[in-house]
Amino acid sequence: MRTALLALGVMLCAATGWAHPAPFSYADLSIAPGAIDGGVVLHVFDIAHELQIEPADRLLDAATVGAHRGAIEALVRARLLMSADDRTLAPVFEGIDVLPERSSLRVRARWPVTRAPGRVSVTAMLFPYDRNHQTFLNVYEGGVLTSQAILDVQRSSYEYYSGSRQGTRAVVRKFLPAGIHHILIGPDHLLFLVGLLLLGGSLRQLTLIVTAFTLAHSITLALAVLGIVNPPARLIEPAIALSIVYVGADNLLIGKGRDMRAMVAFVFGFIHGFGFANVLREMDLPARALGWSLVSFNVGVEIGQLVVVIVVASALAAVRMRYETAGRRLAYAGSIVVMLAGGYWFIQRVFFAGGM
Repeated sequence: MRTALLALGVMLCAATGWAHPAPFSYADLSIAPGAIDGGVVLHVFDIAHELQIEPADRLLDAATVGAHRGAIEALVRARLLMSADDRTLAPVFEGIDVLPERSSLRVRARWPVTRAPGRVSVTAMLFPYDRNHQTFLNVYEGGVLTSQAILDVQRSSYEYYSGSRQGTRAVVRKFLPAGIHHILIGPDHLLFLVGLLLLGGSLRQLTLIVTAFTLAHSITLALAVLGIVNPPARLIEPAIALSIVYVGADNLLIGKGRDMRAMVAFVFGFIHGFGFANVLREMDLPARALGWSLVSFNVGVEIGQLVVVIVVASALAAVRMRYETAGRRLAYAGSIVVMLAGGYWFIQRVFFAGGM
């Protein structure tokens, strides 16, 4: 699709003459151990508008381009920003080619790097005067086209992860902390976990509950991210809220010898996995490192989840050991709070979804 749009853009640029051309620029980047080599193709109409040159076709003359070379390079330097592994890169310009058949100029540059990058970030806002302007980005590694993106006013940045060990490490460094962060700031997932822990239990019981939840949400997280099963968020989010209500109610109804919390965690874990997937998809997953990003995010979720379980279970156990009656009352009151919160979220997500 992107390749077709790129070809269409080239044809439109050639066909529109000196009226405002199709608003496209093109950036080709080649990842190498010592540098990122690139070429940026800009239509002379856009450059002329920025540099106040009339008529625009004067820029198809090599002498005119030479006279304005510094200004053209300064434009690219300011509006095509690049970093490798969070280190800002400075371009070294190598020349400007006139492309009369495309009514464009190609600015050649290289961005030196001290070592092969794992993650390359590109931000392009080449001609902000035109809000419809798009930059077609092609990334090559080892001479092979490995990634494409379209940058515009809605999405001006793109992250590329290389196929090397450095790229794998970069993926893990981004998505593992993201998983920890998500579980710790996600009140619905946290409350579901807390609800499961309110009644306490032996180490074996708690381990079984957490393992069941982990197994279930890991399955649906993978299925959703891989595009195999993808239920809409408008169904998943209210279902997550209902799972919280059910956990609170189950705590109140539980009788002696009846503990179905592991089964509850397993069944509703499938739903929570879809919720995790909705968050993960919003993070612009790298297609070439989908497996590592999925595993890293899930491991991060498990780490955050384990922290919550240890803290909450230990605190509740300490209360029950010293004040048994207070522990029972806390579990009862906590279950009611869990139900009320889940009910509130359900109503909010069903009837006021636009405000979420």
